[in-house]
Amino acid sequence: MDLYRCSTWSFFSSIRYWVDSSDIGKRMIAARFATVEPVFGNLRHNKRLTRFSLRDRGKLDGQWKLYCMVPNIEKLAHHEYAG
Repeated sequence: MDLYRCSTWSFFSSIRYWVDSSDIGKRMIAARFATVEPVFGNLRHNKRLTRFSLRDRGKLDGQWKLYCMVPNIEKLAHHEYAG
């Protein structure tokens, strides 16, 4: 069976298969969990960002950017750069 020609096999399935089966893919996922996922976990659980309060796409984009700036502002405040 050719995995790339099967109707149920998609691009994302092939990436998932590559990540799960190769050592390089496993190292990439481990690095992502160590660097990216804690930031989103902090936003979701500690800052309680579970839903957006705005509905317009432009406003939603602005709200998301503000939420993404929060960890950086906290780092600056923690290191006394906000004087």
